[in-house]
Amino acid sequence: MHRRRYLVGLGATAAFAGCLGDSGPLRGERRDPDAQSLGGSSVARALTLAVTTTTHDSGLLDVLNPAFEATFDTTVRPVVRGTGAALRTGRDGDCDVVFVHSRPAEDEFIAAGDGINRRDVMVNDFLIVGPPDDPASVAGRGPSAAFERVATTGSRFLSRGDDSGTHDRERRLWTAAGVAPTGSWYRETGQGMGNTLVAADQQGAYTLADRGTFRSLAGRIGLVAHVDTGLDDPHPLLRNEYGAIAVNPARHDVAYPEAMAYLGFLTGPAQSLVDSFRVGGTPVFRPTALSGDPNFEQYVPRS
Repeated sequence: MHRRRYLVGLGATAAFAGCLGDSGPLRGERRDPDAQSLGGSSVARALTLAVTTTTHDSGLLDVLNPAFEATFDTTVRPVVRGTGAALRTGRDGDCDVVFVHSRPAEDEFIAAGDGINRRDVMVNDFLIVGPPDDPASVAGRGPSAAFERVATTGSRFLSRGDDSGTHDRERRLWTAAGVAPTGSWYRETGQGMGNTLVAADQQGAYTLADRGTFRSLAGRIGLVAHVDTGLDDPHPLLRNEYGAIAVNPARHDVAYPEAMAYLGFLTGPAQSLVDSFRVGGTPVFRPTALSGDPNFEQYVPRS
């Protein structure tokens, strides 16, 4: 498995300029008149995927995309961004599929007509991590109580602050704790998950992290997961659901056959890849697409 390389250091503003893994031009030369599509017409056999930093930073994307490319003879061009930016990429028509983890934001995307055919793909969980000595004494507490302790003790907390799915969940946790985070103890990095974890380690700060990225950095940072309710049955406030959505071809010129092939791959053959994926020998995601009792509500906004 390929490992990510992370920016280190908070001494300069440049350390937070840009998102880890952002892939440059979005569309580029997408059309190839000599290529044959999945349906036999002459369109480019390429797929632009706007995907969250957590999926990328955990290493899972390095397993999924090569398998798809080998099966469908289609190149995947990942654009790695937080969920909010990934959805904006889809809204602008600059990708074919979004692979994200913030259901409220996904619902808005679908309701606005920007995306169609949403699919549940997998789930993992968020962890509240911090320095080993746990200055706020959050270990063993529920997620909202832990956030309240961080605020009342004035312990340093690093937020991604990037409108990502993780940032959205962090804001929900502060609301549940009855806290409006302000003051010198609270800082925003504007960075992806991997870089934010590295920064929190350097500053002795708490942060909210997804299990996959946190485990992928084990041995390289000294942070400890003080609130971990388990991957099998996480606390509702820590449950982290991932979905994939095709960008609406009625609104944008997208590679729709390839997009639907990717959704079919994620919810079919890729489910075994998600299930067998390990970081440090432990699972960090659970596949959720295959079920004897299909969840038809996944296709439409929950509201």
